Amino acid sequence: MPIRARGTRHRSRSPRALVLAAVTALAAVLLAPVGAQAAPARESRPVYSYENAIREAVWVDTGLDGDGNGRTDRVAVDIVRPREPAQAGRKVPVIMDASPYYACCGRGNESQLKTYDANGVIQQMPLFYDNYFVPRGYAFVGVDLTGTNRSDGCEDVGGRSDVLSAKAVVDWLNGRARAYTTRTGTERATAGWTNGRTGMIGKSWDGSIANGVAATGVEGLRTIVPISAISSWYDYYFAKGAALYDGGPADLGDYVTSPDARARCAAVRQKLVDGSPRTGDWTKLWTERDYVLGADKVKASVFVVHGMQDLNVRTKNFGQWWDALAKNGVERKIWLSQTGHVDPFDYRRGTWVDTLHQWFDHYLLGYDNGIERRPMADIERHPDQWSTDRVWPPSGTATTALHPVNGPAPGVGGLSLASAPAGATATFTDNPALDEQSWAAAIDTATPDKAGFVTQPLSQDLRVAGSSRVTVTATPSTSSAHLSAVLVDLGPDTIRDYAGSGEGIRTGTDRTCWGASTAADSSCYLTTSAATVDVGHTVFSRGWADLGHYASATHGVALTPGRPYTITLDLAATDHVVPAGHRLALIVAGTDNGLIEPASTRPALTVDLARTRAEVPFVGGFRAFARATAGTPPRLGAPATPEGVPVPRMTRRVPGAGQN
Repeated sequence: MPIRARGTRHRSRSPRALVLAAVTALAAVLLAPVGAQAAPARESRPVYSYENAIREAVWVDTGLDGDGNGRTDRVAVDIVRPREPAQAGRKVPVIMDASPYYACCGRGNESQLKTYDANGVIQQMPLFYDNYFVPRGYAFVGVDLTGTNRSDGCEDVGGRSDVLSAKAVVDWLNGRARAYTTRTGTERATAGWTNGRTGMIGKSWDGSIANGVAATGVEGLRTIVPISAISSWYDYYFAKGAALYDGGPADLGDYVTSPDARARCAAVRQKLVDGSPRTGDWTKLWTERDYVLGADKVKASVFVVHGMQDLNVRTKNFGQWWDALAKNGVERKIWLSQTGHVDPFDYRRGTWVDTLHQWFDHYLLGYDNGIERRPMADIERHPDQWSTDRVWPPSGTATTALHPVNGPAPGVGGLSLASAPAGATATFTDNPALDEQSWAAAIDTATPDKAGFVTQPLSQDLRVAGSSRVTVTATPSTSSAHLSAVLVDLGPDTIRDYAGSGEGIRTGTDRTCWGASTAADSSCYLTTSAATVDVGHTVFSRGWADLGHYASATHGVALTPGRPYTITLDLAATDHVVPAGHRLALIVAGTDNGLIEPASTRPALTVDLARTRAEVPFVGGFRAFARATAGTPPRLGAPATPEGVPVPRMTRRVPGAGQN
């Protein structure tokens, strides 16, 4: 059964805390069952019937006409809410998941779909949110994005229709938009049962929409919980012009669009094709889908959750969103796991439900449970072993410039706080058949396909926390070139098998239950455990670029062979400790097979080391690096294997569909 919320220590109360305490007491009165004696509450409890909950559907008018049929689009909204507060005239807050996956692909590790009775009333709502939170005095709302399941309009893959259709539901919950009891009828539906306080949650595409709606600044949205979510759709498909996937938004839209919408949405699909050229050029389509640009409008608190080895929605997406939120003073919290594209319900279930419960209780019910005063960050250090930080990145983290220098053999160099001398170079030839794991396994060998730069074994732990950048000046031998830069922890470890079928988890046969159940909607889910692998090295941050986009993100150009170009690669955000005795490596190479597409040619590239550097956020800054690379390191045994985790092959992935 779910673990209960932990208590907090008593502390002296500020005037603000006293006001919050009064609000808490009032909330307890409003949400207590009829006849119960009111008392200050710190945790909502399952006092309402899930079996007898009100189940209904409304269609919210988005004000948009995405399919051009002359009528504004309506999105289907399925609702499960407790009956007892409604009967007593008490209003409840809303937890909302807006998704394109409710009919086509499913949600969660068991790929659950919405199911309905013969009258079209929701019977199974995917995931545990309604089972757990409805008995505790919340309504749960599942929104079909435009063009999917029972909604009108066309799916536009993270664009205006996606975001504004979900925003329209928040507006309706706050009395600012219209809804109807049927898809085509005229009978109005009102939301007088809610106080308008809404929290959005969702994994992958769903979480991306939560980001987008928050970036509109809509009133009434109090918090969002984006899990493995996209913050800029360009960065889902490209990295500075280098293609990450063989496909684009139009293919993704086709995947989720309902059969009746597919026939009427050809024009929208063509706009998606035209607006996302495979050149990797930044267009207006990508600007519309860049939620980071709206971070200054965010009023909701944000609880970010991401797998640091997520090679589907890559971690640049959470890193740039987090940094923008921090810049704008948004209340926030973060969990970072060792998994790939996995929901925390499937790698830290009990703690996750407990924490999410407290989060929603605080931000939607107003309970002073202290969740906002607890450590900001939870980081998975080893499988199922977690640490916390009061703030993230931790205080004292500072970007340090590391410089590649030549070593005893070509392509086998070092990392230094001092720049390489003028004229120092390293050369490699792009080999699209090789990948980051091949390069790392041969780090101490001069190979023609990479340039590697390595520290000596560290004398003490060295922690990287945040987003790195690598600026490369390279001279290509042909008219096109793709570059990769990776940071590697060279040393033995046991990590989650993020490239395995479960991306770091193994699904069991037993079930645990999280809330109440009905015959049609069980709260019981298959257990999971950590799927681990022993490795000799770990790639922990990556970045890629098309050298032809060196001068502009909006327009790539053909390169002039023999001419040097400078470009900065944005490496994925991470939090990783390189232990004492291990070595830190920077590898610069061409195509990272399985993770980016190759360029149209296979160039040799000469890297100007004096004009190349890595900017890495070390906890403790350059002094921490200097200390860790001085002194006597501990002796470690040779790793059982020099190998890392195999790179998954690049496919036309769908963010979050039918996956963990």
